Amino acid sequence: MSVKSVRCVLGAFVLAALLFLLPTLVAAAEEEIDWNRARTLNQKAQRGEALTPEEQTYLERARQARSQLQAEVPPARSETGLVPLTELEKGDYKGEGGGLYGSGQNSPPADHLKAAQAEAAKVQPLDAQGKPSPEGKIALVSIGMSNTSQEFTRFKEIADADPEKSPRLVIVNGAQGGQDAPAWANPGPPAQGRPDVWGVLDARLKDAGVAPAQVQVIWLKQALVQPSRFGRFPDHARRLQEDVVTALDRLKARYPNLRIAYLSSRIYAGYATTALNPEPYAYESAFAVRWLIRAQIKGDPRLNCLPERGEVKAPLVLWGPYLWGDGVKPRKADGLVWKREDLGPDGTHPSDSGRQKVAELLLAFFKTDPTARPWFVGGAAPPGLRAP
Repeated sequence: MSVKSVRCVLGAFVLAALLFLLPTLVAAAEEEIDWNRARTLNQKAQRGEALTPEEQTYLERARQARSQLQAEVPPARSETGLVPLTELEKGDYKGEGGGLYGSGQNSPPADHLKAAQAEAAKVQPLDAQGKPSPEGKIALVSIGMSNTSQEFTRFKEIADADPEKSPRLVIVNGAQGGQDAPAWANPGPPAQGRPDVWGVLDARLKDAGVAPAQVQVIWLKQALVQPSRFGRFPDHARRLQEDVVTALDRLKARYPNLRIAYLSSRIYAGYATTALNPEPYAYESAFAVRWLIRAQIKGDPRLNCLPERGEVKAPLVLWGPYLWGDGVKPRKADGLVWKREDLGPDGTHPSDSGRQKVAELLLAFFKTDPTARPWFVGGAAPPGLRAP
């Protein structure tokens, strides 16, 4: 065989090998950074403690990823010109119309509302075995990432101090910093220094004196870390939708008496200083929520919540409070604005005033929404003998 022929054969072999390994290489390159782990390793290094070669490699990769995030950041803006989904009645956004539930509607369709009210009527104090009890508990749990955790922490403080809140209602913050939608959908085995989201949630429920059978309502607010990795709209929003569907199925499997999941999308992110989750991604995450709810309404079996339609896979899903507003431009319905001081230094996580705004919106929602008020307020405690 000539030298030229050998080179051709070797070249073909190398090309075939690269094509075979390419998916693995790409997956490794795109492996998500666990920022909690990276922060822990960075603090360890700053203290002068030795890192293992694997830890050093991980820390360097995290630093490079952070530099990329900072390089991709758009300029800060006090408003974007985008229209809140609740006001986009006749407009169009990249092929999508307005309204939380679509077709310009901000209230659930009649049949879905009826089903939601039926589920809400089943929410009642339960004992640790899930049986109705006047001395039982109703657990309201948050699921999400750092923003969700920070906002729900403040909500819990003001809700627990509210005299109208039912004494049987136990509020538990299950949201966790750094744990975005993929971490809840496909957590996998915990890596070194990486939290086990479900284990942490179970521990928090136990600390609150709540049994799995008593978890009946959740507030879920999720996002993707650096959503630009998943493509432009609608690709990143579709990825978020799929991850939330998976998380809801996991939640229903773990907590069989989970009746209702209220979903919210991101707050304003026009002041973001990193590409962690800037605009327009924060705004566009609302479409993931809307598509998911509409999929349940249309009968997606992965989201089935009605026994008469087959195996129940998920809780009934509804919009919770819609939190996005276009920066300093007041929303028409309630005048909500997001000023620079409502966000922390990174322009992404809420400051104390931003957390207060979300907490107040949550409290007002649970005290007034027709599917939430019956179990949230003090008069919600039933006689205790209804079948769950």
